[in-house]
Amino acid sequence: MDLTNPLIYGVPCFIALILLEITYSHTHDNEDLYVWKDLMASGAMGIGSAILGPLIKITVLITVFNYTYEFFNPLVDGVRTNIMGYESFGYAWYVFLLCQLADDFTYYWFHRANHEIRLLWAAHIVHHSSDHFNLGTAIRNGWFTLLYKPFFYMWMPAVGFPVEVVVFALAIESFWQFQLHSKYVPKMGWVEKIFNTHTMHQVHHSQNVEYLDKNHGGFLNIFDKIFGTWKELDDDIDVKFGVIHAPDSYNPLVILTHEFKDIWNDTKKSPKFSHKLMYIFGPPGWSHDGSTMTVKQQQRLFKDHKSTSPNTKFSRPN
Repeated sequence: MDLTNPLIYGVPCFIALILLEITYSHTHDNEDLYVWKDLMASGAMGIGSAILGPLIKITVLITVFNYTYEFFNPLVDGVRTNIMGYESFGYAWYVFLLCQLADDFTYYWFHRANHEIRLLWAAHIVHHSSDHFNLGTAIRNGWFTLLYKPFFYMWMPAVGFPVEVVVFALAIESFWQFQLHSKYVPKMGWVEKIFNTHTMHQVHHSQNVEYLDKNHGGFLNIFDKIFGTWKELDDDIDVKFGVIHAPDSYNPLVILTHEFKDIWNDTKKSPKFSHKLMYIFGPPGWSHDGSTMTVKQQQRLFKDHKSTSPNTKFSRPN
Protein backbone atom coordinates (compact mmCIF):
# COMPACT_ATOMS: atom_id res chain seq x y z
CA MET A 1 0.00 0.00 0.00
CA ASP A 2 1.31 3.44 -1.00
CA LEU A 3 1.31 5.42 2.24
CA THR A 4 2.23 8.61 0.38
CA ASN A 5 -0.95 8.60 -1.72
CA PRO A 6 -3.56 10.84 -0.02
CA LEU A 7 -6.35 9.40 -2.17
CA ILE A 8 -6.13 6.07 -0.32
CA TYR A 9 -7.44 7.73 2.83
CA GLY A 10 -8.66 11.06 1.48
CA VAL A 11 -11.58 10.13 -0.78
CA PRO A 12 -13.65 8.22 1.83
CA CYS A 13 -12.93 10.90 4.45
CA PHE A 14 -13.79 13.72 2.06
CA ILE A 15 -17.11 12.13 1.06
CA ALA A 16 -18.04 11.42 4.68
CA LEU A 17 -17.26 14.97 5.80
CA ILE A 18 -19.21 16.49 2.89
CA LEU A 19 -22.25 14.37 3.79
CA LEU A 20 -21.87 15.36 7.44
CA GLU A 21 -21.72 19.06 6.53
CA ILE A 22 -24.77 18.74 4.26
CA THR A 23 -26.72 17.10 7.11
CA TYR A 24 -25.58 19.71 9.63
CA SER A 25 -26.44 22.61 7.31
CA HIS A 26 -29.97 21.29 6.78
CA THR A 27 -30.62 20.93 10.51
CA HIS A 28 -28.78 23.96 11.90
CA ASP A 29 -28.69 26.59 9.17
CA ASN A 30 -31.31 28.60 7.32
CA GLU A 31 -29.13 29.51 4.36
CA ASP A 32 -28.55 27.35 1.30
CA LEU A 33 -25.01 26.25 2.01
CA TYR A 34 -25.18 23.72 -0.80
CA VAL A 35 -26.79 24.08 -4.22
CA TRP A 36 -27.15 20.66 -5.80
CA LYS A 37 -26.13 21.65 -9.33
CA ASP A 38 -23.10 23.40 -7.91
CA LEU A 39 -22.19 20.37 -5.79
CA MET A 40 -22.58 18.05 -8.79
CA ALA A 41 -20.26 20.26 -10.84
CA SER A 42 -17.70 20.28 -8.03
CA GLY A 43 -18.06 16.52 -7.65
CA ALA A 44 -17.51 15.92 -11.36
CA MET A 45 -14.30 17.91 -11.29
CA GLY A 46 -13.23 16.19 -8.08
CA ILE A 47 -13.76 12.78 -9.68
CA GLY A 48 -11.76 13.89 -12.69
CA SER A 49 -8.91 14.98 -10.42
CA ALA A 50 -9.07 11.67 -8.56
CA ILE A 51 -8.73 9.79 -11.85
CA LEU A 52 -6.09 12.02 -13.42
CA GLY A 53 -4.14 12.55 -10.19
CA PRO A 54 -2.62 9.06 -9.85
CA LEU A 55 -1.82 8.92 -13.59
CA ILE A 56 0.00 12.25 -13.49
CA LYS A 57 1.59 11.31 -10.17
CA ILE A 58 3.22 8.30 -11.82
CA THR A 59 4.12 9.92 -15.14
CA VAL A 60 5.09 13.40 -13.99
CA LEU A 61 5.48 13.83 -10.25
CA ILE A 62 7.27 10.61 -9.31
CA THR A 63 9.32 10.54 -12.52
CA VAL A 64 10.41 14.15 -12.20
CA PHE A 65 11.07 13.88 -8.47
CA ASN A 66 13.01 10.62 -8.76
CA TYR A 67 15.14 11.90 -11.63
CA THR A 68 15.83 15.16 -9.77
CA TYR A 69 16.73 13.33 -6.56
CA GLU A 70 19.02 10.86 -8.30
CA PHE A 71 20.76 13.56 -10.32
CA PHE A 72 21.43 15.95 -7.43
CA ASN A 73 22.01 13.25 -4.81
CA PRO A 74 24.19 10.53 -6.37
CA LEU A 75 25.51 7.53 -4.47
CA VAL A 76 29.11 8.12 -3.38
CA ASP A 77 30.76 5.11 -1.74
CA GLY A 78 27.34 3.75 -0.85
CA VAL A 79 26.16 7.02 0.72
CA ARG A 80 23.62 9.32 -0.89
CA THR A 81 25.48 12.64 -1.12
CA ASN A 82 24.17 15.95 -2.42
CA ILE A 83 26.24 17.62 -5.14
CA MET A 84 26.81 20.54 -2.75
CA GLY A 85 28.85 18.19 -0.56
CA TYR A 86 26.64 17.20 2.35
CA GLU A 87 24.94 13.90 3.05
CA SER A 88 21.39 13.84 1.73
CA PHE A 89 18.57 13.87 4.26
CA GLY A 90 17.27 10.61 5.65
CA TYR A 91 14.02 9.72 7.39
CA ALA A 92 14.51 11.14 10.88
CA TRP A 93 11.47 12.80 12.47
CA TYR A 94 12.98 16.26 12.17
CA VAL A 95 13.50 15.73 8.43
CA PHE A 96 9.74 15.24 8.10
CA LEU A 97 9.15 18.50 9.97
CA LEU A 98 11.69 20.40 7.86
CA CYS A 99 10.21 18.95 4.70
CA GLN A 100 6.71 19.98 5.79
CA LEU A 101 7.94 23.53 6.37
CA ALA A 102 9.64 23.53 2.96
CA ASP A 103 6.42 22.21 1.44
CA ASP A 104 4.40 25.03 2.97
CA PHE A 105 6.86 27.62 1.72
CA THR A 106 6.64 26.11 -1.77
CA TYR A 107 2.84 25.85 -1.61
CA TYR A 108 2.64 29.54 -0.73
CA TRP A 109 4.54 30.61 -3.87
CA PHE A 110 2.82 28.01 -6.06
CA HIS A 111 -0.57 29.23 -4.83
CA ARG A 112 0.36 32.90 -5.13
CA ALA A 113 1.64 32.36 -8.68
CA ASN A 114 -1.71 30.82 -9.55
CA HIS A 115 -3.35 34.10 -8.60
CA GLU A 116 -0.83 36.48 -10.15
CA ILE A 117 -0.04 34.86 -13.53
CA ARG A 118 -3.08 34.76 -15.74
CA LEU A 119 -2.28 31.53 -17.57
CA LEU A 120 -1.98 29.76 -14.21
CA TRP A 121 -5.05 31.59 -12.93
CA ALA A 122 -6.98 30.13 -15.88
CA ALA A 123 -6.27 26.70 -14.40
CA HIS A 124 -6.78 27.70 -10.77
CA ILE A 125 -9.92 29.82 -11.18
CA VAL A 126 -11.85 26.54 -11.30
CA HIS A 127 -11.38 26.17 -7.55
CA HIS A 128 -12.71 29.68 -6.90
CA SER A 129 -15.56 29.64 -9.40
CA SER A 130 -18.30 28.54 -6.99
CA ASP A 131 -20.36 31.17 -5.18
CA HIS A 132 -20.58 28.81 -2.20
CA PHE A 133 -17.99 28.09 0.45
CA ASN A 134 -18.29 24.52 1.68
CA LEU A 135 -16.45 21.21 1.71
CA GLY A 136 -17.88 20.46 -1.73
CA THR A 137 -15.98 23.44 -3.08
CA ALA A 138 -12.79 21.91 -1.63
CA ILE A 139 -12.88 19.15 -4.26
CA ARG A 140 -13.63 21.59 -7.10
CA ASN A 141 -10.10 21.48 -8.48
CA GLY A 142 -8.80 22.29 -11.94
CA TRP A 143 -7.22 19.44 -13.86
CA PHE A 144 -4.53 21.49 -15.60
CA THR A 145 -2.79 22.46 -12.34
CA LEU A 146 -1.79 18.81 -11.97
CA LEU A 147 0.51 19.20 -14.97
CA TYR A 148 2.71 22.02 -13.68
CA LYS A 149 2.46 21.80 -9.90
CA PRO A 150 5.31 19.23 -9.54
CA PHE A 151 7.79 21.62 -11.13
CA PHE A 152 7.36 24.11 -8.27
CA TYR A 153 8.47 21.37 -5.85
CA MET A 154 11.50 20.02 -7.76
CA TRP A 155 13.91 21.97 -5.57
CA MET A 156 12.96 19.84 -2.54
CA PRO A 157 14.31 16.48 -3.82
CA ALA A 158 17.15 18.44 -5.41
CA VAL A 159 18.42 19.63 -2.01
CA GLY A 160 18.19 16.11 -0.57
CA PHE A 161 14.69 15.41 0.76
CA PRO A 162 13.74 11.81 -0.12
CA VAL A 163 10.96 11.61 -2.71
CA GLU A 164 8.69 9.65 -0.35
CA VAL A 165 8.99 12.35 2.31
CA VAL A 166 8.18 15.11 -0.20
CA VAL A 167 5.10 13.30 -1.50
CA PHE A 168 3.97 12.59 2.07
CA ALA A 169 4.27 16.32 2.88
CA LEU A 170 2.13 17.09 -0.16
CA ALA A 171 -0.47 14.66 1.15
CA ILE A 172 -0.60 16.35 4.55
CA GLU A 173 -1.00 19.71 2.82
CA SER A 174 -3.92 18.32 0.81
CA PHE A 175 -5.73 17.08 3.91
CA TRP A 176 -5.33 20.42 5.68
CA GLN A 177 -6.48 22.39 2.64
CA PHE A 178 -9.62 20.27 2.27
CA GLN A 179 -10.92 20.79 5.80
CA LEU A 180 -10.37 24.57 5.64
CA HIS A 181 -13.43 24.92 3.40
CA SER A 182 -16.04 25.09 6.13
CA LYS A 183 -17.96 28.07 7.52
CA TYR A 184 -18.89 26.23 10.70
CA VAL A 185 -15.50 26.52 12.40
CA PRO A 186 -15.17 29.84 14.29
CA LYS A 187 -12.04 31.86 14.92
CA MET A 188 -9.56 29.78 16.91
CA GLY A 189 -7.69 32.27 19.10
CA TRP A 190 -3.96 31.68 19.46
CA VAL A 191 -4.03 29.00 16.74
CA GLU A 192 -4.59 31.76 14.18
CA LYS A 193 -1.26 33.36 15.08
CA ILE A 194 0.53 30.46 13.39
CA PHE A 195 -1.84 28.35 11.32
CA ASN A 196 -4.00 29.03 8.29
CA THR A 197 -7.55 28.57 9.55
CA HIS A 198 -11.09 28.35 8.22
CA THR A 199 -11.91 32.03 8.63
CA MET A 200 -8.66 32.99 6.91
CA HIS A 201 -9.57 30.73 4.01
CA GLN A 202 -12.96 32.40 3.76
CA VAL A 203 -11.01 35.59 3.09
CA HIS A 204 -9.08 33.80 0.35
CA HIS A 205 -12.29 32.63 -1.38
CA SER A 206 -13.94 36.04 -1.15
CA GLN A 207 -14.37 38.34 -4.14
CA ASN A 208 -14.58 41.42 -1.91
CA VAL A 209 -11.98 43.86 -3.21
CA GLU A 210 -10.12 44.19 0.08
CA TYR A 211 -9.84 40.41 0.35
CA LEU A 212 -8.63 39.59 -3.18
CA ASP A 213 -5.34 37.65 -3.43
CA LYS A 214 -4.92 37.25 0.32
CA ASN A 215 -4.01 34.24 2.50
CA HIS A 216 -2.22 31.96 0.04
CA GLY A 217 -0.66 29.79 2.76
CA GLY A 218 -1.13 26.06 3.18
CA PHE A 219 -1.34 25.07 6.85
CA LEU A 220 0.76 28.01 8.12
CA ASN A 221 0.09 31.73 7.73
CA ILE A 222 3.63 32.92 8.48
CA PHE A 223 4.61 33.29 4.82
CA ASP A 224 1.54 35.44 4.13
CA LYS A 225 2.59 37.64 7.03
CA ILE A 226 6.22 37.80 5.89
CA PHE A 227 5.39 38.61 2.27
CA GLY A 228 2.46 40.96 2.89
CA THR A 229 -0.54 38.92 1.72
CA TRP A 230 -2.18 38.12 5.06
CA LYS A 231 -5.63 39.44 5.89
CA GLU A 232 -7.85 38.66 8.86
CA LEU A 233 -11.59 38.14 8.43
CA ASP A 234 -13.51 41.27 9.43
CA ASP A 235 -16.82 40.40 11.09
CA ASP A 236 -18.29 43.70 9.85
CA ILE A 237 -17.75 42.86 6.17
CA ASP A 238 -20.41 40.89 4.32
CA VAL A 239 -18.34 38.28 2.51
CA LYS A 240 -19.27 37.42 -1.07
CA PHE A 241 -17.68 34.20 -2.28
CA GLY A 242 -16.64 33.32 -5.80
CA VAL A 243 -14.93 35.30 -8.54
CA ILE A 244 -15.76 38.64 -10.14
CA HIS A 245 -15.95 37.12 -13.64
CA ALA A 246 -17.75 33.84 -12.96
CA PRO A 247 -18.31 31.21 -15.68
CA ASP A 248 -22.08 31.35 -15.03
CA SER A 249 -22.43 27.66 -15.77
CA TYR A 250 -22.65 24.32 -14.02
CA ASN A 251 -21.10 22.54 -17.00
CA PRO A 252 -17.73 21.14 -15.81
CA LEU A 253 -16.12 21.66 -19.22
CA VAL A 254 -17.16 25.33 -19.26
CA ILE A 255 -15.88 25.79 -15.71
CA LEU A 256 -12.57 24.16 -16.61
CA THR A 257 -11.93 26.13 -19.79
CA HIS A 258 -13.79 29.47 -19.69
CA GLU A 259 -10.79 31.55 -18.58
CA PHE A 260 -8.57 30.05 -21.29
CA LYS A 261 -11.22 31.14 -23.81
CA ASP A 262 -11.23 34.64 -22.31
CA ILE A 263 -7.43 34.81 -22.59
CA TRP A 264 -7.62 33.85 -26.25
CA ASN A 265 -10.23 36.54 -26.91
CA ASP A 266 -8.21 39.15 -25.03
CA THR A 267 -5.05 38.46 -27.02
CA LYS A 268 -6.95 39.58 -30.13
CA LYS A 269 -7.70 43.02 -28.65
CA SER A 270 -4.28 44.40 -29.54
CA PRO A 271 -1.91 43.71 -32.46
CA LYS A 272 1.18 44.31 -30.29
CA PHE A 273 3.02 41.12 -29.37
CA SER A 274 4.01 42.50 -25.95
CA HIS A 275 0.35 43.11 -25.15
CA LYS A 276 -0.54 39.56 -26.17
CA LEU A 277 2.16 38.22 -23.82
CA MET A 278 0.80 40.35 -20.97
CA TYR A 279 -2.71 39.01 -21.52
CA ILE A 280 -1.28 35.50 -21.17
CA PHE A 281 1.44 35.89 -18.54
CA GLY A 282 0.58 39.17 -16.87
CA PRO A 283 -1.65 39.51 -13.80
CA PRO A 284 -5.36 38.72 -14.22
CA GLY A 285 -7.28 41.86 -15.13
CA TRP A 286 -4.39 43.52 -16.97
CA SER A 287 -5.46 45.36 -20.11
CA HIS A 288 -3.56 47.48 -22.60
CA ASP A 289 -6.29 50.13 -22.67
CA GLY A 290 -7.32 50.22 -19.01
CA SER A 291 -10.70 48.64 -19.72
CA THR A 292 -10.13 46.13 -16.92
CA MET A 293 -8.06 46.31 -13.76
CA THR A 294 -5.64 44.06 -11.92
CA VAL A 295 -6.22 43.25 -8.28
CA LYS A 296 -3.59 45.75 -7.17
CA GLN A 297 -5.21 48.48 -9.27
CA GLN A 298 -8.63 47.65 -7.86
CA GLN A 299 -7.35 47.69 -4.29
CA ARG A 300 -5.52 50.97 -4.85
CA LEU A 301 -8.72 52.52 -6.17
CA PHE A 302 -10.68 51.01 -3.30
CA LYS A 303 -8.25 52.44 -0.76
CA ASP A 304 -8.37 55.89 -2.33
CA HIS A 305 -12.15 55.77 -2.49
CA LYS A 306 -12.48 54.73 1.15
CA SER A 307 -10.11 57.46 2.29
CA THR A 308 -12.12 60.18 0.53
CA SER A 309 -15.60 58.74 1.13
CA PRO A 310 -15.35 56.37 4.11
CA ASN A 311 -19.11 55.94 4.49
CA THR A 312 -19.82 55.19 0.83
CA LYS A 313 -20.15 51.62 -0.35
CA PHE A 314 -17.54 50.79 -2.98
CA SER A 315 -18.59 49.22 -6.27
CA ARG A 316 -16.08 46.89 -7.92
CA PRO A 317 -14.65 48.49 -11.08
CA ASN A 318 -14.88 45.42 -13.28
